[in-house]
Amino acid sequence: MSWKLMNAVVDDSEYTEWNGMAAKVFEVLDGPQTAFPMGRTSRAEQEAVYDIMRATGNGWATDIPDVCRGRWHGIECMPDKDNVFHVVSLSFGELSEDTAFPTCHPTRSFLSPSITKLPHLKTLFFYRCFTYNPQPIPPFLGLLGPSLQTLVLRENSHFGPIPLQFANLTRLRVLDLHKNNLNGSIPFSLGRITGLRSLDLSSNKLTGSIPAFSFPSLNVLDFSQNLLTGPIPSALCDSRSLVKLDLSRNHLVGPLPGKLTGLKELVLLDLSYNRIQGPFPGSLRGLVSLQALILKGNPMGSTVVDGFDGMKALMIVILSNMNLHGPVPESLGRIANIRVVHLDGNHLNGSIPKSYGRMRRVSELRLNDNGLSGVVPFDREMVWRMKRKLRLNNNSGLCYDASSGLGDSTFDLGISLCDTTSSSSSPGSVRTVQHVSAMHKSLPTHVTSDALTSVPNL
Repeated sequence: MSWKLMNAVVDDSEYTEWNGMAAKVFEVLDGPQTAFPMGRTSRAEQEAVYDIMRATGNGWATDIPDVCRGRWHGIECMPDKDNVFHVVSLSFGELSEDTAFPTCHPTRSFLSPSITKLPHLKTLFFYRCFTYNPQPIPPFLGLLGPSLQTLVLRENSHFGPIPLQFANLTRLRVLDLHKNNLNGSIPFSLGRITGLRSLDLSSNKLTGSIPAFSFPSLNVLDFSQNLLTGPIPSALCDSRSLVKLDLSRNHLVGPLPGKLTGLKELVLLDLSYNRIQGPFPGSLRGLVSLQALILKGNPMGSTVVDGFDGMKALMIVILSNMNLHGPVPESLGRIANIRVVHLDGNHLNGSIPKSYGRMRRVSELRLNDNGLSGVVPFDREMVWRMKRKLRLNNNSGLCYDASSGLGDSTFDLGISLCDTTSSSSSPGSVRTVQHVSAMHKSLPTHVTSDALTSVPNL
Protein backbone atom coordinates (compact mmCIF):
# COMPACT_ATOMS: atom_id res chain seq x y z
CA MET A 1 0.00 0.00 0.00
CA SER A 2 1.31 3.47 -0.81
CA TRP A 3 2.08 5.84 2.08
CA LYS A 4 0.06 8.50 0.32
CA LEU A 5 -3.07 6.44 0.30
CA MET A 6 -2.41 5.46 3.92
CA ASN A 7 -2.23 9.07 4.99
CA ALA A 8 -5.54 9.81 3.30
CA VAL A 9 -7.26 7.11 5.34
CA VAL A 10 -5.51 7.12 8.69
CA ASP A 11 -6.81 9.90 10.93
CA ASP A 12 -4.45 12.53 12.36
CA SER A 13 -1.27 10.93 11.00
CA GLU A 14 1.86 12.77 9.96
CA TYR A 15 4.04 12.15 6.97
CA THR A 16 7.18 10.48 8.23
CA GLU A 17 9.14 9.78 5.05
CA TRP A 18 9.00 10.34 1.35
CA ASN A 19 11.33 7.79 -0.22
CA GLY A 20 8.52 5.81 -1.87
CA MET A 21 7.43 8.62 -4.14
CA ALA A 22 10.94 10.04 -4.44
CA ALA A 23 12.21 6.77 -5.86
CA LYS A 24 9.63 7.06 -8.64
CA VAL A 25 9.86 10.74 -9.41
CA PHE A 26 13.55 11.45 -8.89
CA GLU A 27 15.90 8.92 -10.38
CA VAL A 28 19.01 10.64 -9.12
CA LEU A 29 20.26 8.15 -6.57
CA ASP A 30 23.03 6.65 -8.67
CA GLY A 31 25.16 9.78 -8.73
CA PRO A 32 26.50 11.61 -11.79
CA GLN A 33 26.91 10.09 -15.19
CA THR A 34 30.45 8.80 -15.79
CA ALA A 35 30.18 7.15 -19.19
CA PHE A 36 32.08 10.02 -20.85
CA PRO A 37 35.61 9.97 -19.33
CA MET A 38 36.88 12.94 -21.38
CA GLY A 39 33.93 15.20 -20.55
CA ARG A 40 34.18 18.35 -18.48
CA THR A 41 31.66 20.39 -16.53
CA SER A 42 30.57 23.79 -17.76
CA ARG A 43 32.72 26.29 -15.85
CA ALA A 44 29.82 28.72 -15.24
CA GLU A 45 27.59 25.93 -13.93
CA GLN A 46 30.36 24.61 -11.69
CA GLU A 47 30.71 28.02 -10.03
CA ALA A 48 26.94 28.17 -9.61
CA VAL A 49 26.93 24.77 -7.90
CA TYR A 50 29.69 25.95 -5.55
CA ASP A 51 27.50 28.93 -4.57
CA ILE A 52 24.46 26.71 -4.02
CA MET A 53 26.44 24.25 -1.91
CA ARG A 54 27.89 27.04 0.23
CA ALA A 55 24.38 28.45 0.75
CA THR A 56 23.24 25.11 2.17
CA GLY A 57 26.24 24.66 4.45
CA ASN A 58 28.08 22.24 2.14
CA GLY A 59 31.24 24.22 1.53
CA TRP A 60 33.21 20.98 1.21
CA ALA A 61 32.00 20.77 -2.39
CA THR A 62 34.22 23.67 -3.41
CA ASP A 63 37.22 21.35 -3.04
CA ILE A 64 35.89 19.10 -5.80
CA PRO A 65 37.56 20.13 -9.09
CA ASP A 66 34.68 18.87 -11.26
CA VAL A 67 31.24 18.73 -9.66
CA CYS A 68 29.76 16.44 -12.31
CA ARG A 69 32.52 13.89 -11.73
CA GLY A 70 32.66 14.30 -7.96
CA ARG A 71 30.55 11.21 -7.26
CA TRP A 72 28.13 12.51 -4.68
CA HIS A 73 24.46 11.71 -4.55
CA GLY A 74 22.08 14.57 -5.20
CA ILE A 75 23.62 15.91 -8.40
CA GLU A 76 23.01 14.58 -11.87
CA CYS A 77 24.65 15.82 -15.05
CA MET A 78 24.28 15.09 -18.74
CA PRO A 79 26.70 15.84 -21.61
CA ASP A 80 25.85 17.84 -24.69
CA LYS A 81 27.04 17.04 -28.21
CA ASP A 82 30.43 18.63 -27.43
CA ASN A 83 30.82 16.40 -24.37
CA VAL A 84 30.38 19.34 -21.99
CA PHE A 85 28.49 18.29 -18.85
CA HIS A 86 25.50 20.32 -17.65
CA VAL A 87 23.74 20.05 -14.29
CA VAL A 88 20.21 18.68 -14.77
CA SER A 89 19.26 17.74 -11.19
CA LEU A 90 20.02 18.98 -7.66
CA SER A 91 18.59 17.39 -4.52
CA PHE A 92 19.07 18.27 -0.85
CA GLY A 93 17.74 16.81 2.39
CA GLU A 94 17.83 13.49 4.22
CA LEU A 95 14.88 11.45 3.02
CA SER A 96 16.08 8.36 4.83
CA GLU A 97 19.27 6.74 6.04
CA ASP A 98 19.58 5.10 2.63
CA THR A 99 19.34 8.35 0.67
CA ALA A 100 22.59 10.27 0.88
CA PHE A 101 21.55 13.65 -0.54
CA PRO A 102 23.55 16.54 0.94
CA THR A 103 21.85 17.81 4.08
CA CYS A 104 21.30 21.49 4.83
CA HIS A 105 22.74 23.50 7.69
CA PRO A 106 19.89 23.73 10.22
CA THR A 107 20.07 27.50 10.84
CA ARG A 108 22.00 29.12 7.98
CA SER A 109 20.74 27.49 4.78
CA PHE A 110 19.06 29.56 2.08
CA LEU A 111 18.14 29.25 -1.58
CA SER A 112 20.92 30.80 -3.61
CA PRO A 113 20.04 32.95 -6.66
CA SER A 114 22.83 31.06 -8.44
CA ILE A 115 20.22 28.37 -9.11
CA THR A 116 19.12 30.52 -12.03
CA LYS A 117 22.60 30.08 -13.59
CA LEU A 118 21.82 26.41 -14.31
CA PRO A 119 20.00 26.70 -17.66
CA HIS A 120 19.64 22.93 -18.12
CA LEU A 121 18.20 22.19 -14.66
CA LYS A 122 15.22 19.81 -14.82
CA THR A 123 14.83 18.77 -11.16
CA LEU A 124 15.19 20.88 -8.01
CA PHE A 125 14.49 19.18 -4.70
CA PHE A 126 14.76 20.59 -1.15
CA TYR A 127 13.43 18.56 1.80
CA ARG A 128 13.44 19.85 5.39
CA CYS A 129 16.22 22.31 4.61
CA PHE A 130 15.10 25.63 6.12
CA THR A 131 13.21 24.51 9.22
CA TYR A 132 15.14 26.76 11.58
CA ASN A 133 15.77 29.51 9.06
CA PRO A 134 12.32 29.96 7.49
CA GLN A 135 12.05 32.17 4.43
CA PRO A 136 9.62 32.89 1.60
CA ILE A 137 9.90 30.97 -1.64
CA PRO A 138 12.07 33.22 -3.84
CA PRO A 139 10.34 34.51 -6.97
CA PHE A 140 13.55 34.05 -8.99
CA LEU A 141 12.74 30.33 -9.28
CA GLY A 142 10.29 31.40 -11.97
CA LEU A 143 13.28 32.14 -14.19
CA LEU A 144 13.84 28.39 -14.57
CA GLY A 145 10.82 28.15 -16.85
CA PRO A 146 12.65 27.04 -20.02
CA SER A 147 14.01 23.87 -18.39
CA LEU A 148 12.55 22.95 -14.97
CA GLN A 149 10.23 19.93 -14.92
CA THR A 150 10.18 18.94 -11.23
CA LEU A 151 10.13 21.39 -8.31
CA VAL A 152 9.87 20.00 -4.78
CA LEU A 153 10.11 22.33 -1.76
CA ARG A 154 8.76 19.99 0.87
CA GLU A 155 8.56 20.55 4.64
CA ASN A 156 10.90 23.54 4.52
CA SER A 157 8.92 25.99 6.71
CA HIS A 158 8.52 28.37 3.76
CA PHE A 159 6.06 31.17 4.52
CA GLY A 160 4.30 33.82 2.48
CA PRO A 161 2.40 33.40 -0.78
CA ILE A 162 3.07 31.10 -3.70
CA PRO A 163 5.08 33.28 -6.11
CA LEU A 164 3.09 34.44 -9.12
CA GLN A 165 6.26 33.87 -11.15
CA PHE A 166 5.64 30.12 -10.91
CA ALA A 167 3.23 30.57 -13.82
CA ASN A 168 6.35 30.94 -16.00
CA LEU A 169 7.40 27.34 -15.22
CA THR A 170 5.47 26.13 -18.22
CA ARG A 171 7.46 22.89 -18.62
CA LEU A 172 6.76 21.79 -15.05
CA ARG A 173 5.40 18.29 -14.53
CA VAL A 174 5.63 18.03 -10.72
CA LEU A 175 5.03 20.88 -8.24
CA ASP A 176 5.20 19.83 -4.58
CA LEU A 177 5.01 22.44 -1.79
CA HIS A 178 3.67 20.09 0.88
CA LYS A 179 3.78 21.01 4.56
CA ASN A 180 5.14 24.52 4.67
CA ASN A 181 3.50 27.63 6.14
CA LEU A 182 2.36 29.17 2.88
CA ASN A 183 -0.58 31.56 3.01
CA GLY A 184 -2.65 33.60 0.63
CA SER A 185 -4.66 32.23 -2.25
CA ILE A 186 -3.80 29.64 -4.87
CA PRO A 187 -2.72 31.64 -7.95
CA PHE A 188 -5.13 31.16 -10.82
CA SER A 189 -2.12 31.63 -13.11
CA LEU A 190 -0.89 28.14 -12.17
CA GLY A 191 -3.45 27.01 -14.73
CA ARG A 192 -0.97 28.09 -17.40
CA ILE A 193 1.20 25.08 -16.51
CA THR A 194 -0.91 22.79 -18.65
CA GLY A 195 1.51 19.85 -18.55
CA LEU A 196 1.32 19.33 -14.78
CA ARG A 197 0.95 15.74 -13.67
CA SER A 198 1.23 16.18 -9.90
CA LEU A 199 0.21 19.27 -7.90
CA ASP A 200 0.60 19.00 -4.12
CA LEU A 201 -0.09 22.12 -2.02
CA SER A 202 -1.25 20.18 1.04
CA SER A 203 -0.65 21.04 4.70
CA ASN A 204 -0.25 24.79 4.37
CA LYS A 205 -2.41 27.78 5.35
CA LEU A 206 -3.81 28.64 1.95
CA THR A 207 -7.10 30.56 1.91
CA GLY A 208 -9.75 31.58 -0.59
CA SER A 209 -11.51 29.42 -3.14
CA ILE A 210 -10.07 26.75 -5.40
CA PRO A 211 -9.43 28.25 -8.85
CA ALA A 212 -11.54 26.83 -11.66
CA PHE A 213 -8.63 25.46 -13.61
CA SER A 214 -8.05 22.04 -15.12
CA PHE A 215 -5.01 20.14 -16.29
CA PRO A 216 -5.44 17.60 -19.08
CA SER A 217 -2.54 15.38 -17.91
CA LEU A 218 -2.92 15.73 -14.13
CA ASN A 219 -2.74 12.50 -12.11
CA VAL A 220 -2.45 13.81 -8.53
CA LEU A 221 -4.18 16.86 -7.03
CA ASP A 222 -3.73 17.35 -3.27
CA PHE A 223 -4.93 20.55 -1.58
CA SER A 224 -5.72 18.86 1.74
CA GLN A 225 -5.22 20.43 5.17
CA ASN A 226 -5.53 24.08 4.22
CA LEU A 227 -8.13 26.79 4.93
CA LEU A 228 -9.82 26.77 1.53
CA THR A 229 -13.46 27.86 1.22
CA GLY A 230 -16.24 27.89 -1.34
CA PRO A 231 -17.54 25.07 -3.54
CA ILE A 232 -15.52 22.46 -5.38
CA PRO A 233 -15.24 23.86 -8.92
CA SER A 234 -16.65 21.51 -11.53
CA ALA A 235 -13.72 22.46 -13.81
CA LEU A 236 -11.47 20.22 -11.70
CA CYS A 237 -13.46 17.29 -13.03
CA ASP A 238 -12.23 18.12 -16.54
CA SER A 239 -8.84 16.72 -15.47
CA ARG A 240 -9.87 13.32 -16.75
CA SER A 241 -6.51 11.67 -15.97
CA LEU A 242 -6.84 12.20 -12.20
CA VAL A 243 -5.90 9.18 -10.11
CA LYS A 244 -5.91 10.91 -6.72
CA LEU A 245 -8.08 13.86 -5.63
CA ASP A 246 -7.60 14.93 -2.01
CA LEU A 247 -9.35 18.09 -0.78
CA SER A 248 -9.83 16.89 2.79
CA ARG A 249 -9.68 19.06 5.92
CA ASN A 250 -10.66 22.40 4.45
CA HIS A 251 -13.85 24.48 4.73
CA LEU A 252 -15.38 23.62 1.38
CA VAL A 253 -19.16 23.90 1.03
CA GLY A 254 -21.97 23.08 -1.35
CA PRO A 255 -22.90 19.85 -3.09
CA LEU A 256 -20.43 17.61 -4.89
CA PRO A 257 -20.05 18.38 -8.60
CA GLY A 258 -22.12 16.13 -10.82
CA LYS A 259 -19.16 15.95 -13.24
CA LEU A 260 -17.28 13.73 -10.78
CA THR A 261 -18.71 10.78 -12.66
CA GLY A 262 -16.36 11.59 -15.56
CA LEU A 263 -13.23 10.76 -13.55
CA LYS A 264 -12.99 7.19 -14.80
CA GLU A 265 -9.34 6.78 -13.74
CA LEU A 266 -9.81 8.04 -10.18
CA VAL A 267 -8.49 5.63 -7.53
CA LEU A 268 -8.65 7.75 -4.37
CA LEU A 269 -11.24 10.43 -3.52
CA ASP A 270 -10.86 12.09 -0.11
CA LEU A 271 -13.16 15.01 0.65
CA SER A 272 -13.42 14.34 4.40
CA TYR A 273 -13.82 16.99 7.07
CA ASN A 274 -15.30 19.78 4.99
CA ARG A 275 -18.78 21.31 5.10
CA ILE A 276 -20.21 19.61 2.03
CA GLN A 277 -23.97 19.24 2.12
CA GLY A 278 -26.74 18.15 -0.17
CA PRO A 279 -27.99 14.78 -1.37
CA PHE A 280 -25.65 11.83 -1.41
CA PRO A 281 -24.27 11.95 -4.97
CA GLY A 282 -25.51 9.22 -7.25
CA SER A 283 -22.80 10.30 -9.69
CA LEU A 284 -20.24 8.43 -7.60
CA ARG A 285 -21.37 5.16 -9.15
CA GLY A 286 -19.63 6.24 -12.35
CA LEU A 287 -16.20 6.09 -10.65
CA VAL A 288 -15.46 2.60 -11.89
CA SER A 289 -11.76 2.62 -10.90
CA LEU A 290 -12.26 4.04 -7.40
CA GLN A 291 -10.62 2.06 -4.59
CA ALA A 292 -10.92 4.50 -1.68
CA LEU A 293 -13.96 6.73 -1.02
CA ILE A 294 -13.55 8.96 2.06
CA LEU A 295 -16.29 11.51 2.79
CA LYS A 296 -16.43 11.36 6.60
CA GLY A 297 -17.18 14.44 8.65
CA ASN A 298 -19.35 16.22 6.05
CA PRO A 299 -22.87 17.12 7.27
CA MET A 300 -24.70 15.81 4.21
CA GLY A 301 -27.85 14.89 6.09
CA SER A 302 -29.29 12.68 3.36
CA THR A 303 -30.07 9.08 2.56
CA VAL A 304 -27.22 6.92 1.29
CA VAL A 305 -27.81 6.07 -2.36
CA ASP A 306 -27.64 2.29 -2.60
CA GLY A 307 -25.79 2.24 -5.90
CA PHE A 308 -22.34 0.84 -5.27
CA ASP A 309 -22.78 -2.24 -7.48
CA GLY A 310 -20.85 -0.82 -10.42
CA MET A 311 -17.89 0.20 -8.26
CA LYS A 312 -16.25 -3.20 -8.25
CA ALA A 313 -12.75 -1.85 -7.45
CA LEU A 314 -13.82 -0.36 -4.10
CA MET A 315 -11.74 -1.44 -1.12
CA ILE A 316 -12.24 1.39 1.39
CA VAL A 317 -15.48 3.29 2.13
CA ILE A 318 -15.41 5.84 4.97
CA LEU A 319 -18.78 7.57 5.49
CA SER A 320 -18.65 8.21 9.25
CA ASN A 321 -20.35 11.12 11.02
CA MET A 322 -22.22 12.48 8.01
CA ASN A 323 -25.75 12.68 9.47
CA LEU A 324 -26.84 10.01 7.00
CA HIS A 325 -30.16 8.27 7.49
CA GLY A 326 -32.14 5.44 6.00
CA PRO A 327 -31.11 1.79 5.62
CA VAL A 328 -27.57 0.43 5.44
CA PRO A 329 -26.59 0.29 1.73
CA GLU A 330 -26.96 -3.37 0.84
CA SER A 331 -24.88 -3.14 -2.36
CA LEU A 332 -21.65 -2.55 -0.42
CA GLY A 333 -21.90 -6.11 0.82
CA ARG A 334 -21.76 -7.43 -2.74
CA ILE A 335 -18.38 -5.86 -3.59
CA ALA A 336 -15.90 -8.71 -3.57
CA ASN A 337 -12.76 -6.66 -2.82
CA ILE A 338 -14.13 -4.52 0.00
CA ARG A 339 -11.70 -4.33 2.94
CA VAL A 340 -12.79 -1.41 5.14
CA VAL A 341 -16.31 -0.03 5.69
CA HIS A 342 -17.07 2.77 8.16
CA LEU A 343 -20.72 3.83 8.46
CA ASP A 344 -20.56 4.75 12.14
CA GLY A 345 -21.92 7.89 13.80
CA ASN A 346 -24.95 8.32 11.52
CA HIS A 347 -28.70 7.76 11.86
CA LEU A 348 -28.99 4.56 9.85
CA ASN A 349 -31.86 2.26 10.75
CA GLY A 350 -33.26 -1.15 9.94
CA SER A 351 -31.27 -4.38 9.99
CA ILE A 352 -27.77 -5.16 8.81
CA PRO A 353 -28.10 -6.62 5.28
CA LYS A 354 -27.34 -10.32 4.95
CA SER A 355 -24.82 -9.49 2.22
CA TYR A 356 -22.55 -8.05 4.93
CA GLY A 357 -22.25 -11.50 6.38
CA ARG A 358 -20.69 -12.65 3.09
CA MET A 359 -17.93 -10.00 2.93
CA ARG A 360 -15.08 -12.50 3.21
CA ARG A 361 -12.26 -10.00 2.65
CA VAL A 362 -13.44 -7.27 4.98
CA SER A 363 -11.01 -6.62 7.82
CA GLU A 364 -12.62 -3.58 9.45
CA LEU A 365 -16.33 -2.83 9.78
CA ARG A 366 -17.86 -0.03 11.83
CA LEU A 367 -21.63 0.20 12.20
CA ASN A 368 -21.63 1.57 15.74
CA ASP A 369 -23.58 4.60 16.93
CA ASN A 370 -26.59 4.23 14.65
CA GLY A 371 -30.16 3.06 15.17
CA LEU A 372 -29.82 -0.49 13.81
CA SER A 373 -31.86 -3.45 15.00
CA GLY A 374 -32.35 -7.16 14.43
CA VAL A 375 -30.04 -10.18 14.41
CA VAL A 376 -26.49 -9.60 13.21
CA PRO A 377 -25.72 -11.72 10.10
CA PHE A 378 -22.12 -12.54 11.02
CA ASP A 379 -20.81 -16.00 11.78
CA ARG A 380 -18.17 -16.77 14.38
CA GLU A 381 -15.35 -17.03 11.83
CA MET A 382 -16.04 -13.53 10.48
CA VAL A 383 -16.23 -12.01 13.96
CA TRP A 384 -12.99 -13.64 15.05
CA ARG A 385 -11.25 -12.46 11.88
CA MET A 386 -12.06 -8.80 12.60
CA LYS A 387 -12.02 -9.00 16.41
CA ARG A 388 -12.06 -5.46 17.82
CA LYS A 389 -12.16 -3.96 14.33
CA LEU A 390 -15.82 -4.98 14.20
CA ARG A 391 -17.81 -2.31 16.02
CA LEU A 392 -21.52 -2.65 16.62
CA ASN A 393 -21.96 -0.88 19.95
CA ASN A 394 -24.57 1.81 20.59
CA ASN A 395 -27.23 0.11 18.45
CA SER A 396 -29.76 -0.79 21.12
CA GLY A 397 -31.80 -3.01 18.81
CA LEU A 398 -29.00 -5.31 17.63
CA CYS A 399 -28.51 -8.79 19.06
CA TYR A 400 -26.85 -12.08 18.21
CA ASP A 401 -28.40 -15.52 17.89
CA ALA A 402 -27.43 -18.12 20.48
CA SER A 403 -26.58 -20.66 17.76
CA SER A 404 -24.04 -18.34 16.13
CA GLY A 405 -21.32 -19.04 18.69
CA LEU A 406 -20.71 -15.34 19.22
CA GLY A 407 -21.47 -15.56 22.93
CA ASP A 408 -18.09 -17.12 23.74
CA SER A 409 -16.04 -14.29 22.25
CA THR A 410 -13.23 -13.07 24.46
CA PHE A 411 -13.97 -9.49 23.37
CA ASP A 412 -17.18 -7.50 23.72
CA LEU A 413 -19.19 -6.69 20.59
CA GLY A 414 -21.37 -4.26 22.47
CA ILE A 415 -24.57 -6.24 21.75
CA SER A 416 -26.51 -8.84 23.69
CA LEU A 417 -28.12 -12.20 23.14
CA CYS A 418 -31.45 -12.08 21.36
CA ASP A 419 -34.48 -12.56 23.57
CA THR A 420 -36.13 -15.65 22.06
CA THR A 421 -39.20 -15.25 24.27
CA SER A 422 -40.35 -12.34 22.11
CA SER A 423 -43.75 -12.85 20.58
CA SER A 424 -42.40 -11.67 17.23
CA SER A 425 -39.73 -13.50 15.28
CA SER A 426 -39.05 -10.85 12.66
CA PRO A 427 -35.45 -9.59 12.72
CA GLY A 428 -36.46 -5.96 13.08
CA SER A 429 -38.59 -6.59 16.17
CA VAL A 430 -36.42 -8.99 18.21
CA ARG A 431 -36.29 -7.75 21.79
CA THR A 432 -32.82 -7.22 23.27
CA VAL A 433 -31.28 -6.15 26.51
CA GLN A 434 -29.42 -2.91 25.76
CA HIS A 435 -25.76 -3.62 26.38
CA VAL A 436 -23.27 -0.90 25.55
CA SER A 437 -19.67 -2.02 25.62
CA ALA A 438 -17.52 -0.32 28.20
CA MET A 439 -14.60 -1.25 26.04
CA HIS A 440 -15.43 0.78 22.94
CA LYS A 441 -14.00 4.01 24.30
CA SER A 442 -10.54 2.51 24.39
CA LEU A 443 -10.63 1.10 20.90
CA PRO A 444 -8.43 2.70 18.23
CA THR A 445 -10.01 5.64 16.40
CA HIS A 446 -8.28 5.23 13.05
CA VAL A 447 -8.11 2.74 10.25
CA THR A 448 -5.20 0.48 11.03
CA SER A 449 -2.41 -0.14 8.57
CA ASP A 450 -2.88 -3.91 8.46
CA ALA A 451 -6.38 -3.36 7.13
CA LEU A 452 -4.91 -1.72 4.06
CA THR A 453 -1.84 -3.75 3.14
CA SER A 454 -3.44 -5.12 0.00
CA VAL A 455 -4.34 -1.74 -1.48
CA PRO A 456 -1.99 -1.14 -4.44
CA ASN A 457 0.34 1.84 -4.69
CA LEU A 458 -0.78 5.02 -6.40
